[in-house]
Amino acid sequence: MSRFDEPLTKALDPKTAKLLHSVLDLETVGDLLRHYPRRYAERGELTSLDALEVDEHVTVVGEVSRLMRKPMRNRGGTWLEVEVVDGNRNRIYLSFFGKGSHVAESRLKPGRRGMFAGKVGMFGSRTSPRWQLAHPEFELFEESEASAEEFASAPVPIYPAGKDLTPWAIRRAIGIVLDTLGPLDDPLPAGLRARHGLQDLAEALVAVHRPKTMADVGRARKRLKFDEAFVLQAVLLQRRQAATAWPAKPRPGRPDGLLADFDARLPFALTEGQERVGAEIAADLALEHPMHRLLQGEVGAGKTVVALRAMLQVVDAGGQAALLAPTEVLAQQHHRSITAMLGDLAQGGMFGGTAVTLLTGSMGAAARRSALLDAASGTAGIVVGTHALLQEHVQFADLGLVVVDEQHRFGVEQRDALREKAGGGRPHVLVMTATPIPRTVAMTVFGDLEVSTLSQLPSGRAPITTHVVPAAEKPHFLERTWQRVREEVGLGRQAYIVCPRIGDLEGDEGDLAAAATGGDERRPPLAVLDVAELLTEGPFHDLRVGTLHGKLPPEEKDAVMRSFTRGELDVLVATTVIEVGVDVPNSSVMIIMDADRFGVSQLHQLRGRVGRGGLPGLCLLVSDFPEGTPARARLDAVAATLDGFELSRVDLEQRREGDVLGAAQSGKRSSLKLLQLLRDEDVIATARDEAAALLTDDPDLERHTGLRSEIDRLLADERAEYLEKT
Repeated sequence: MSRFDEPLTKALDPKTAKLLHSVLDLETVGDLLRHYPRRYAERGELTSLDALEVDEHVTVVGEVSRLMRKPMRNRGGTWLEVEVVDGNRNRIYLSFFGKGSHVAESRLKPGRRGMFAGKVGMFGSRTSPRWQLAHPEFELFEESEASAEEFASAPVPIYPAGKDLTPWAIRRAIGIVLDTLGPLDDPLPAGLRARHGLQDLAEALVAVHRPKTMADVGRARKRLKFDEAFVLQAVLLQRRQAATAWPAKPRPGRPDGLLADFDARLPFALTEGQERVGAEIAADLALEHPMHRLLQGEVGAGKTVVALRAMLQVVDAGGQAALLAPTEVLAQQHHRSITAMLGDLAQGGMFGGTAVTLLTGSMGAAARRSALLDAASGTAGIVVGTHALLQEHVQFADLGLVVVDEQHRFGVEQRDALREKAGGGRPHVLVMTATPIPRTVAMTVFGDLEVSTLSQLPSGRAPITTHVVPAAEKPHFLERTWQRVREEVGLGRQAYIVCPRIGDLEGDEGDLAAAATGGDERRPPLAVLDVAELLTEGPFHDLRVGTLHGKLPPEEKDAVMRSFTRGELDVLVATTVIEVGVDVPNSSVMIIMDADRFGVSQLHQLRGRVGRGGLPGLCLLVSDFPEGTPARARLDAVAATLDGFELSRVDLEQRREGDVLGAAQSGKRSSLKLLQLLRDEDVIATARDEAAALLTDDPDLERHTGLRSEIDRLLADERAEYLEKT
C-alpha cells in the first residue's frame, strides 16, 4: 500500500485523526498532505482589516503590544483585553474572560508574536469601531533564537481550518506525516518533469508545507498544480480510449430518407454552424464505435434542430432514438416541437414518416401502455421522455441514439440504465447543454467527449434588451415595469414573470435557487403564488394571468403551458421550470423578480425564452441590491452582454471549481485544490498534450505505476462521479 493511502488513524493520534475526519473530511495521509495552506503569513502580517467580516472565522498573525485588565460592568471581577498589532500599525483586540483570562495573561506578554484564531466581532463607538476576537485560540512563536530567525524569514502556512481544529493543529499533524514520509512513487515521469522544470513530488510537498521562502511556495505550487491537471486529463483520455473500444452499430445517412425529406421541408435555412455540427455528428453516427459528443451553444442557437436531424439519420438507418429531458414540462415541450417540425412525417408509417412517442411518469395507464408498446415494437422511431425512460420495463426494439438534454441534471446510474437498453452494443450518445462554457472548462469537464459548439444564432432571432430595475432605490421603476408589460400585451404579445419560490409549500423548489447563490438574511424570496395574487388584484386586474411551477399536477402543468402557447394567457408567473427549452414565439417580455437570487447562467437561460419569434425581446432584472454590491455587479454583467460564453466566465469566477466539476452534486470534495480552470488554461492544455503522448506510448500504464496509483486513488474515492456526469 502506498504511504498516501495509509489511514490517518495509523499515522496520527486517534483524537487528531478523528478531528481531521469530522471537520475536514480527511481520511488518509494523501488527503492530509493535499490539504494545502490557504495563504502564508510573513513577519508582522495581520489579515487585512479591510477584508474582515463580522462573524467570520479568521487567523491573524501579529505581535502583542499591550495588555489591559478591565472591570466587568454588571458584575464583579475583571476581564483581559490584549492589543495585537502588525507592522502596518493595524490593530485587533483579543478578549479573555474568567480563568481563561489568567492563562492568557501569563503567556501573552508584550513583544510576543504568534497566530490568533477566532470569530471576528466589532465593538466600540460608531465613530471608532474596533475589531475583536473573543476568547481566540492562539499559538506563540518560540522565543529561541533559531525560531525567531525562522519566523523572521520563513512564510508561516495558514491552513483552512474549522471549529475545534486550529491551523496550527493541522500544521503539527502535517509535520508528523512529513517527518516519516519516506520515498514516493512519482506520478510524473522524470523526462516530463525535466521538460517543464518541475520538482519531484516529495520535494514539492515539503516545500508547500515547510517553505523557507515564497519562491519555494511558487515552485511547489507549480508542480502540484500540474499534477492535478495531468492526472485528471489522463483519466479523461483513458475514458475516451475505452469508449472507442465498445462496439456500436453504424447508422450512416441515406440520400433519400426521412432526413432528406425533412431538410427539403424546412421553412428556414440552416446556419453555417448547424450544417458544420450536423456533418460532424453524421460522420460519428456512421462509425462502428459509439459517438460520445457534447453539443453546446447559445440560447436559441438551434440545438434542437441539430439533434432532431441526428435522430432522423438513425431512424433512416433502421434504429430508434430516445430524447431524455429532466422535467415533464421540458419533455412535453420537446415532444410538441419535434412533432410540429416533422409535420406529417410524424404520422407513423404514413408518408414514409416515423411515430414520435412521449413517455412520462404521470401518464395514464392506457397512454403509458401504448407508449411502451410503441417503443418495444419499434413503431416509434423517436421516444421523448423523462426519468420514466430509465425504468427496467421500458424496452426498445433497436436503440441507436440517446440524446440527453441538460446532462448535468442526470446521475451516472440513470444514464447507464438508458445506455444498457441498446442490447448488444452501445448506442451513440449526444449530450446537449444550453449553458455555454469556456474552452478550458470544456477540456476539463468534458475531456472525454468530442465538443461541438453552436455560437451563431439563426436568422429571425430578434435582439434582447436587458435592464436592471433597482426596486428598493427607485420604486417607481417597478411601477414602470408593470406598465411595460401592459404595453406589450396591448400589442398582442405575452410576458413571463419568474420568481425564486412557489409560495407556502414545503420543499419549495425555488428555495434551491436562493441557496445556490448563498441566500441572505433579507426578507424571504418572492413567491409565484404571492406575486400572481398581487398582480391580478392590482396592475394586471384585467389581464389573463396563469401560474406554473413544479408542484402542479403534470396534467395541469401541461394545460397551463398549452394555454400560454396558444395565446390564451397574457402573463405567465412561473418558477425556473420554464428555464430551458420552452419556446413561445409570441412572448416578448421576461421579468425576473429577486434576480440577484439566481446564478448568471440561469438568468441568461431565462432571458433566452423571449425574442424567439422575430419580436424584439425585453428582459428586466428586478433587485433590491444597490449599485456597488457584488450581487448588483453580477446583474449588471448580465445586462451588459448577450454573449453566453463571456457570461460563463463571469459565472465560473464566482463559483468554486468543485461545483463546476460536479463534486458538489456527487457529495464529494473536489480533486482540484490548486488548479483554477480559467487562470490555468496553459497548464491544462500542456498537461493534456503530455497525458495523450504518455497514454499513446503506454495505454495500460504498465511502466508508470505512480500515475496508475494516482488514477486508482481518484476513482476509488468516488470522485469519478463528476467525470461520469459527461
